[in-house]
Amino acid sequence: MARFPVSLTQLALRVALAAPFWRSGLTKWDGFLHLSDSAVYLFSEEFRLHLFGAELAMPAPHLMAFLSACGEIAFPVLLVMGLGTRFAALGLLLMTAIIQLTIPDGWANFHLPWAAMALAILTHGPGRLSLDELVARRFGS
Repeated sequence: MARFPVSLTQLALRVALAAPFWRSGLTKWDGFLHLSDSAVYLFSEEFRLHLFGAELAMPAPHLMAFLSACGEIAFPVLLVMGLGTRFAALGLLLMTAIIQLTIPDGWANFHLPWAAMALAILTHGPGRLSLDELVARRFGS
């Protein structure tokens, strides 16, 4: 196992973190830049922020649905390509924190592993199998 390339592990982490967000993002669109009615409904009627023992309505639900849908498509693409990897991992870590505030019962099975993967990517970088690595080699660190 000592010879197993770390870069493959880093790629696997990026793909594993990207997959659930990508799949969720696909459900939020009905066409190019057209949110699905179900996405708008969820943010308007179903999702509540659990803060300080209270359930609060999602602020600006249409905007939040749009930003969430964009992030769930853009950040996974960046992660898999390894381009702007730390930025994308930070974006998904912040989304995970908001999801945790919205669906607090999912912390052990979903949110904690997502946060751990995002933190690993943030601290260890994208690895050699990434466009970030190619850019760094081409233009210097």
